[in-house]
Amino acid sequence: MNPVILLVDDNGDILDFLSNDLCDKYQVFTAFNGKEALDILNKEIVHLIISDIMMPVMDGVELLHNIKNDPATASVPVILLSARAGEEARIEGYDTGADDYLVKPFHLSELNARISAVIRRRRFGGQKVMVLNELTIDLTGKSVYVRDKKVDLTRKEYDLLLFFASNKNKVVSKNSIAEHISGAELDIFDNLDFVYTHIKNLKRKLFQAGGQDTIKSVYGMGYKLEL
Repeated sequence: MNPVILLVDDNGDILDFLSNDLCDKYQVFTAFNGKEALDILNKEIVHLIISDIMMPVMDGVELLHNIKNDPATASVPVILLSARAGEEARIEGYDTGADDYLVKPFHLSELNARISAVIRRRRFGGQKVMVLNELTIDLTGKSVYVRDKKVDLTRKEYDLLLFFASNKNKVVSKNSIAEHISGAELDIFDNLDFVYTHIKNLKRKLFQAGGQDTIKSVYGMGYKLEL
């Protein structure tokens, strides 16, 4: 069964646009404000909520407070959408309890990548920290450490590492990696060399921080995080 996503926005055109894009991979419900969203949450099992902030009746922040203060829905992840850019607005979103925060306008490929990352983190059983040998991944702070040394990764490198971690000791194909880190943008690439570039950069940064060479190339098949 596909994960269930609840989209909340007072703009019907945006709801139609996003739901049409997501419906191939997810089961999608829509609501025009926070009150409608809570009504749906009382009736349906939802795996992820994507909500605008500025809405009538009940805005996204009030909706988020209601979700996080109700034991029945507190574990449901929420991605907030807002036209407000800047570090202060982003921090406010995270402090409210949002799992991610995306500034409008955004590319659909970016939204899809954020959705995949949030759902993938939930597959780790709600744990906030993952330890893989000398590697520590702070799932809440989105930070990576080799022993006590922080590793500065780009968002794609971080998502790539999480993808390997969620498939540890399994071979993942080059195509699946390409689709994961590029989403809807995959069609613009003539080849998959960019996959090798991202993996090379990730391995280099982990090695320079003192990590072991655990991301292995499996000839003719793909790559594997070998632990």
